[in-house]
Amino acid sequence: MKYFITGATGFLGGRIAKILLEKGDTVIVLARNPAKAGELRKLGATVIKGDITDKDSMRHAMNGADGVFHVAAWYKIGVKNKSIAKMINVDGTRNVLELMQELKIPKGVYTSTLAVNSDTGGKEVDENYEFKGKHISEYDRTKAEAHKIAKQFISRGLPLVILMPGLIYGPGGTSLSDESLRLYLKKKLPAIPSKSAYNWAHVDDVAQIHVTAMEKAKPGTVYIVGGPSHTLSEAFSISNEITGIRKPVTIPYQLLKFSSYFVQVLEKFITLPPLYSSETMRVQAGVTYLGNNNKAKKELNYTPRNLKEGLKETFNFELTKFNIK
Repeated sequence: MKYFITGATGFLGGRIAKILLEKGDTVIVLARNPAKAGELRKLGATVIKGDITDKDSMRHAMNGADGVFHVAAWYKIGVKNKSIAKMINVDGTRNVLELMQELKIPKGVYTSTLAVNSDTGGKEVDENYEFKGKHISEYDRTKAEAHKIAKQFISRGLPLVILMPGLIYGPGGTSLSDESLRLYLKKKLPAIPSKSAYNWAHVDDVAQIHVTAMEKAKPGTVYIVGGPSHTLSEAFSISNEITGIRKPVTIPYQLLKFSSYFVQVLEKFITLPPLYSSETMRVQAGVTYLGNNNKAKKELNYTPRNLKEGLKETFNFELTKFNIK
């Protein structure tokens, strides 16, 4: 099969590309900076210079594909300049799906996120849940808008499957949650908020379910593909069992939420590291990004690994890579 992938130079997209290449499929990778796709090129991928914000830059490379994986996204939290979020998450998604429709691509898989629901209030919601409140971050808001666009295209007949991962972690992770795990290993993560909870999914499990969805999922379906639900406190208790490193102190989430207001004022005068921004504080302050993955388990045989197994693999990699002692 011949597949076109956006976001293959990223954490999740790169894993999807490697699975496909190992299966013997033809893989065409779109990259703003082709130099970042050097490893994939060595594995046999065709790398095309292009950008999802420029529809014509994708046209020739996508034409004739058996399937499209649209994984590319802007997923930063706590950065000052958020102007690019809509351009990539919303307009870029519309460009990819319009082109799929124009070129009559047989099938596509779009990577959405549980963050389209922002705080679920401690509930594991399912695929039919509709969030009505105000989104916590610009990432949440723009991905929610893109999710609606994807569903609109499905209603017009586009053969698309939507997947909704939760928190994706694993060896070499690039998000703020991955950075928190590294700070923990370096004994530089002093505290974590209470109540905050996520569906923790290892990147390899999420990558594999993307490939399975392309091969087996019925067009027009939506699946939550998060991993097991754990609070931050539970996750770092498991981390302590694995590493022996002291678990960070758990503080009341209300304290973090209250502090975010003061930090928001401070940010008008100075730029803070993303991990300590007011937006990051709001996203972490007792917020739960939770979803029920029973549908994916039943229909696609989705079997995400438990958190202890996944963290053990992740920590082994990080300790070796960064020579952390």
